[in-house]
Amino acid sequence: MSAGWFVHRVLLIGYTLLVVSLVVFAITEILPADAAAVILGQSATPAALAAVRARLGLNDPAWLQYWHWLWPALHGHFGISMRTNQPVGATPLGTLSGSVIGTASAYLGGRADEAIMRTIDAVLAIPALLILSTLGRGAADATLAIAIAFAPGMARITRSVALAARQQDYVNAAIARGEGGGWIVFREMAPNVIAPAVVESTIRVAFAVMLVASLPFLGLGAQPPAPEWGLMIAEGREYLHPAPWMIVAPGAAIALTDTGFNLLGDGLRDALNPRIGR
Repeated sequence: MSAGWFVHRVLLIGYTLLVVSLVVFAITEILPADAAAVILGQSATPAALAAVRARLGLNDPAWLQYWHWLWPALHGHFGISMRTNQPVGATPLGTLSGSVIGTASAYLGGRADEAIMRTIDAVLAIPALLILSTLGRGAADATLAIAIAFAPGMARITRSVALAARQQDYVNAAIARGEGGGWIVFREMAPNVIAPAVVESTIRVAFAVMLVASLPFLGLGAQPPAPEWGLMIAEGREYLHPAPWMIVAPGAAIALTDTGFNLLGDGLRDALNPRIGR
């Protein structure tokens, strides 16, 4: 991977994010709704509406409004769907735990490997919604349930990669030196499973976003008045005909997020594949 190729990709990503942010901001500007009235309700007094507009900078020029909208986003204020770490937080948690379990199972081998993988198969057979309904209805419960549902699949993927690394000479040399099992798993075998785990995790984030968005339809996950995309769609169904943008906007956000993470996974797969020339 050359430095020029890396710089080109970084600049391309920055340009894409800039264009997407401009499009999203333009959509929010042309929507036929007053942001202050949406926040406070139609019964709000003119003084209260004016105060909210002033605090949000809605009376400023368009370029200044864009900066006020973009600056918090650069600091990670993307809304409760992403900031509460449901899809983005659950996926690394499930990836990390599954990678450790799969790598350790490949190293141990024999009956230990068989027992671990049969347990993984049993957990894999449990639906994620059943795990969530057992744990609870909150956002933290949703994060833990998604992590538990993702860990078995990641364990199977990393185990298949770690089995090949287990047969390499550097692992046998570490065993011959008398290194402990923890050292061999984390320092010798784990680096070889990082690349496929990272690629798989980005793809699973897209699935996690869809799963989290579907939870409010079942009364699970985020609860009102949390500004969660799936909850917005579930509550906006009552206003589909008079105000379709209440469903279109969060639906488009979910679709763009899923597409972005899938494209990120494809790019990481190509970037981390040593067989692809630059």
